[in-house]
Amino acid sequence: MDDFSKLELPEPNLAELKTRYTEIAQGIEDLNGIDGRGEELFQWLERWDDVRREIDSWCNLTEIRFNQDTKNPAYKAAMDRFDEIHPKLTDLDVQIKKLLLVEHRQEKIVERFGAQAVALWQCQVRSFDPSIEEDLVEEAKLVSKYNELMASASFTFQGKETNLSGIVEYAEDSDRSVRFSALSTMWGWFAENRDALDEIYDKMVKLRDQLAKKLKYENFVQLAYQRMSRIDYNEQDVQQYRQEVIDKIVPLCTEIRNRQGELLGLDPLMYWDEAIHDQNGNPRPQGTYEHQIEQAQAMFDGMDPRLGEFFQLMQDKNLMDLKNRPGKAGGGFCASLLQQRVPFIFANFNGTLGDVEVFTHEVGHAYQCFASMSLPLLDNVWPTMESCEIHSMSLEYLCWPHMEKFFGDAADRFRKIHLTSRLLFLPYGVAVDHFQHEVYNHPEMTPGERNAKWRELEELYLPHMQFGELPHLPEGGRWQKQRHIYMSPFYYIDYTLAQCCALQFWVRSQQNFDQAVEDYLALCSRGGTLPFQELAKSADLKSPFEPGCLSEVAGQASKFLGL
Repeated sequence: MDDFSKLELPEPNLAELKTRYTEIAQGIEDLNGIDGRGEELFQWLERWDDVRREIDSWCNLTEIRFNQDTKNPAYKAAMDRFDEIHPKLTDLDVQIKKLLLVEHRQEKIVERFGAQAVALWQCQVRSFDPSIEEDLVEEAKLVSKYNELMASASFTFQGKETNLSGIVEYAEDSDRSVRFSALSTMWGWFAENRDALDEIYDKMVKLRDQLAKKLKYENFVQLAYQRMSRIDYNEQDVQQYRQEVIDKIVPLCTEIRNRQGELLGLDPLMYWDEAIHDQNGNPRPQGTYEHQIEQAQAMFDGMDPRLGEFFQLMQDKNLMDLKNRPGKAGGGFCASLLQQRVPFIFANFNGTLGDVEVFTHEVGHAYQCFASMSLPLLDNVWPTMESCEIHSMSLEYLCWPHMEKFFGDAADRFRKIHLTSRLLFLPYGVAVDHFQHEVYNHPEMTPGERNAKWRELEELYLPHMQFGELPHLPEGGRWQKQRHIYMSPFYYIDYTLAQCCALQFWVRSQQNFDQAVEDYLALCSRGGTLPFQELAKSADLKSPFEPGCLSEVAGQASKFLGL
């Protein structure tokens, strides 16, 4: 692949694919009862893996193109087609996985490739059956409907047309009245679209509960843990971890907000003030987009040649779409093109310090993917979700010594704001997780009851928060802006679990930066060959489920911030 912008991949032909899968399945079955034929099994496994990488690349390219321009009818049609055939592709894979999970084959695969791929296949087999294909198509359509609705948000603010990603710039304005007006405008849109947002989510909740019960689960919570491939921890571990956040982090965050209010001379500190950390306002990245990319190249060159060469490749092959524009989906993500052996980074720069945070975060994902791209088995390239976030969040901290390249003499302020915001995120992140457990344990909740539950959790995890006269938020509607709740259920606690590990990399980098970078790159190269807690252990990181993990990290952070 020379240039991503010119890349086109043909839609999989289902009839041809079924023929290829049938041949692979037959080849595997024909090995039954024959001893000493492990190498032939691995040859069939390799053929299957090649097909999967081909399909996976088409799926990801289709999603990327749609996110790049949600108003493009051709991209929308391709995305609709993707939603329609994806369950059928899953079914083909699950049939092969069932054959591979037969005991005597499974043993050979574990011996050659390790236990993680087999554990992942077991989760996937348990979370799919052809009886839920239509439900999965409907779920995907609801996700696309939410994505399109969010992308359609358009505002005229201070004479400029902007969207949900762009208006955040004004929410960080040094003028308090501008911040209030920007957030009033944004949350006013959510209030106007409350019924549509409630309707989409209500359908999602009931549909997900229905498909969980079709698979003989008590509720969607149990199915979601299988979908998320949570292999070495469970719902009780997560509940215990949430309590640790309440005990150790919430009081610290309240102290941070109180000091922030004192620095700004505001009592009380209101929601529209929270993005401003001191009287000087938030630092912004300096220079043009092109200048920032040049500085990023210099940063990665200075950190390690492997990072520098990788980032140059990302530029040369046009593997980043970072600028915000009308019709582009919000947020940021990293996707893989495994057949082409490259990752892709998507973001929405809006001129705020968040540009640098999101950028370094997504590069962390991309480098990890690139470093493990050649591992045998597609299943070993990406770790499970919470492990993925260790790589992205840790790189944010490892880039700290180079922040002068983006913020000049405001780099120290950026570093303090960055650390502060990550600590403040922990209670919000676990609130999102707690909310989803409540929703799917009680799918009969009405929209009003869900909003009331969210407000209850805000008071538990974010007791300092003051919404004043802003629309939608006092009624418990803030969760509706969190895309993960709609689009990737239960994918959120992962960020906080990984943050605990990333903060340990931050502590290590303060003591021995070169060693921290080397440990980080080694972790990236392991890809997804181990489950979450074992990957953490392999990098000498404490699991967030270990007692005292948050106490140690919070203590170091408190010292750095002078609290």
